[in-house]
Formats: sequence, structure tokens, C-alpha cells
Amino acid sequence: MASFSLPSVMIPLLLITLSSMSYNIDLVDARHLLEAAVPEIPKPGLPKFELPPLPKLELPQIPKPELPELPKKPKAPEILKPELPKNPELPEIPKLEVPKGLEVPELPSFPHLPELPKPTFPAIPSLPKEIPTHSTSNP
Repeated sequence: MASFSLPSVMIPLLLITLSSMSYNIDLVDARHLLEAAVPEIPKPGLPKFELPPLPKLELPQIPKPELPELPKKPKAPEILKPELPKNPELPEIPKLEVPKGLEVPELPSFPHLPELPKPTFPAIPSLPKEIPTHSTSNP
């Protein structure tokens, strides 16, 4: 069986109380920070620092190398191209004539289907406006 002891209840209550107190203190401190006027601090003027000019670096002139001339390439002999024959002319195809007066076959007729009566669906009963409720208390 479970037993009820006072220290087991007091420790959670103590923790909840202390945490709520620290929360309120933080809010009050934040409000004081917002309301407090901060004095303006003068910014110290820093002296401008200038670098001394760098001496110009003089490089000695390097002679440019001369490239040797490339030998001239010999001319390749011309290759004879084979001559292609001209496109042969195709003979004209005579136009086909469709003979007139051809009868178009008729489609067979469908047999007459009898008309079926429409089915009747069962009626859905309507719910009463007031639904009786059962009370759970004993009289």
C-alpha cells in the first residue's frame, strides 16, 4: 500500500515555489534595466596612423628569349575526289482513282431492349428531435 509522507510532498512544492520566485526577480531586474538611464561615454579619439611610403622596387631588365623559326611544312599532294553520279530521276507514279458509286455497308441494328422499372430504395428512418438521456445518479 502507498503511504503518505510529508517530506515527499514538501520537496516538489518547495522547488515550484523557489522557481517561481526566481522568475519574478528576473522580470523585475529586466524592467529596472530598461528604465535606467545609461550615461553617455565619450568615445576616445584615436590618432590616425599612416604607413610610411614603401620604396619602389626596381627589377633588372631580363632579355626576352628569341624563339627559333619553325620549318615550313611541305605541301601535301592533292587527293583526287571521286565524282558522284547525279541523282537519277524517279519515274512518275500514276494517281489512283477511286471508283464512284461504291456502296457503304450498313451497320447491323441492335435488338430492342425492354425498359426496366426503376428500383425503390428503403426509406431511412428519421431521428427524433429529443433524444432521451439516462442519468447516472441513483434516485
